[in-house]
Amino acid sequence: MTELAPILAVKDIVTRFGTTTIHDGVSFNVARGQVIAMIGGSGTGKSVLLREIIGLLRPTAGQVTLFGVDVWSASTVQLQALQRRFGMLFQDGALFSSLTVAQNVAVPLLENTDLPKETCLRLARLKLALAGLPPDAADKMPSELSGGMRKRAALARALALDPEILFLDEPTSGLDPISARAFDKLVRLLCDSLGLTIFLVTHDLDTLLSITDDIIVLSRGKVLAQGDVTALQQIDDGWLHDYFSARAAPGGQ
Repeated sequence: MTELAPILAVKDIVTRFGTTTIHDGVSFNVARGQVIAMIGGSGTGKSVLLREIIGLLRPTAGQVTLFGVDVWSASTVQLQALQRRFGMLFQDGALFSSLTVAQNVAVPLLENTDLPKETCLRLARLKLALAGLPPDAADKMPSELSGGMRKRAALARALALDPEILFLDEPTSGLDPISARAFDKLVRLLCDSLGLTIFLVTHDLDTLLSITDDIIVLSRGKVLAQGDVTALQQIDDGWLHDYFSARAAPGGQ
């Protein structure tokens, strides 16, 4: 039945840059309505894979299927339709410095709908409220916001077109612990209240422990494991052991 099909299926992805192999047969499925995290050590290609999933970087081989459509065999029209069904939050937020916060959030609406500009700006304010920002943030420039507020503004822009899945690249990177945990709670709330699927790349152990339903572990070019925190803690792997032990270590997360 179609409702049981995964919203995202990654099959046998191979990624090579010159003679360096980053991914060597990465495969996994993502179910709807969950918060899924992807983790892995430095150099395992987490952000690279994320860009391959959303159609920004072509893998060397393999298949990415999003909403039942093969991303890398899709026509331009099909790809544009796919892009309207997902939202993306890049690690640095990627807000336009010359636009106000509301204007930034309105960009996807202006580019993908026939709505009048004023309507798009009003909708942008609603998205900013959904992302937990106060009304006065809308008219500020991105440079006037704190790091946590910029992340929320970028999240509001990712929500502009009412996506079915959100992709988040290191969403809590650079945030203080209080802001990071507040952002985590917002992500969980969006998943539970709106039925969103949320796929995030992270290194933040507290994020994994508090809001994720499923975790994908990349290691040595493949998926080492996929499961919840409890299941992953039972796996005999040196990197995973060190990762989950880091919270208790001095200076660890």
